[in-house]
Amino acid sequence: MLKKFSVENFKGFKDKITFDIGTPSNYSFNSEIIENGCITKGIIYGINSCGKSNLGLAIFDIITHLTEKQKLLGSYDFYLNMSGRKSFAEFEYTFVFDGHEVVYKYSKMDVNSLKSESLSIDGKEVIFFDFLTRDGFTLLEGSDTLNASIRNESPISRVKYVNSNSILSDNVQNQVFKKFIDFVERMLLFYSLDSRGYEGFMNGSESIAEGIVNSGKVKDFQEFLKENDIDYELYGCEVDGRKAIYCHFDNKDADFFKIASTGTRSLALFYYWYIRMEKASFVFIDEFDAFYHYELSESVQKRLRRISDVQVFTTTHNTDLMSNDLLRPDCYFLLENNSINAISELTEKELRQAHNLQKMYKAGAFNGR
Repeated sequence: MLKKFSVENFKGFKDKITFDIGTPSNYSFNSEIIENGCITKGIIYGINSCGKSNLGLAIFDIITHLTEKQKLLGSYDFYLNMSGRKSFAEFEYTFVFDGHEVVYKYSKMDVNSLKSESLSIDGKEVIFFDFLTRDGFTLLEGSDTLNASIRNESPISRVKYVNSNSILSDNVQNQVFKKFIDFVERMLLFYSLDSRGYEGFMNGSESIAEGIVNSGKVKDFQEFLKENDIDYELYGCEVDGRKAIYCHFDNKDADFFKIASTGTRSLALFYYWYIRMEKASFVFIDEFDAFYHYELSESVQKRLRRISDVQVFTTTHNTDLMSNDLLRPDCYFLLENNSINAISELTEKELRQAHNLQKMYKAGAFNGR
């Protein structure tokens, strides 16, 4: 799981910002949210333009050079901070897999240009490469034959190179390395509007209808909508050679996506990804409830909380969700002034399960002073 992430000089983050989800507080309620010492479900708040979307892009920058999954490269224009003094951005990830810690650090001049790369497992650096001096090494058992070819002029990530070109020995260190690669391969970022696309996890541009029909989930989708007070009689069919979802009415049937409201279409997009999330590792949903009313936002968050072994973080402006009934104080984060902290860290007051977090937030209890 992802334990901690830091980035510096990337987009709006001029100075180093650290997102720490590996030091949860000692609350006795909603304890299932904590797995392997890491926070697995969280909500990120912040005013417009504070950097919530850019935080997601920063975390998912890793998939642009380690995987062949879907990439939103256009979102990485203006890569470096406009006021920064450095000619590169720096990233650092700390993961934990079965008690073993992986630290992956790299720097980039733009989304496609690595400057340096370092991977450590349990405190030992096992892969390093400087793309300017062409100096580097790999110490993973089974990859030693690559120490000559690793110094070539290819711009490819050397971590990706080692993973793709080695038959690694079966030992604990290499097993941890493989778990790290697998985790990155299964990361997913998506937005509340389908037109904004997604990053990571898979490839292609399958429509929402195709995805739901091909998964055999049309009736389940119908029940999902009904649970949220949207009552349609749905069925899957094929129209002009493509899978579609239609609504049945007494007088005429209609394409679901042609009659559904913006909020309902947004909910369909969520469902499309929701039925895949159990196979993901880390999910970031930006402005997940932009088109939802409060009850629907809460319903969606409760569904997300039920997914085990997957870290899911959402961004929102909806403070109605800031409740100990849903999550806990160390799972609500405030992003402001180039810093992100759990609200439990922003007050000296001992927060209890009975506290009204939303009321405290609106009263300024978490202003850090």
